[in-house]
Amino acid sequence: MSGRFAIFMLLKALPSWLSLQREERAGIAEAAFRRALTDGRVQFRYFDAEAFTSRASDVALFETDDLSAYYFAVERLRDSPIFAHPYFDVVEIIPSIEDGYRTFESQPRST
Repeated sequence: MSGRFAIFMLLKALPSWLSLQREERAGIAEAAFRRALTDGRVQFRYFDAEAFTSRASDVALFETDDLSAYYFAVERLRDSPIFAHPYFDVVEIIPSIEDGYRTFESQPRST
């Protein structure tokens, strides 16, 4: 399968994270994501959601053309304090394919 993938990771901050000072949280997150996203094949964006839903406090968006690169980034994150301490639980992961329907529609139809 090819194309541009967007993977939404819904996260829930744990009390161990919320009890830290904001500066300490920033340092832990910066180090973890810098180590996880090492080669430029995975782009990363982060969104706060706690004011809008109780299901997840944060949403991480990973974008890539290479699912192996995403997988390796997540493995590195799993080894970081973000998940190993743990400071966050993964609520759900939602993989998606950007414009997947267009790719499907461009394929020859079998009868």
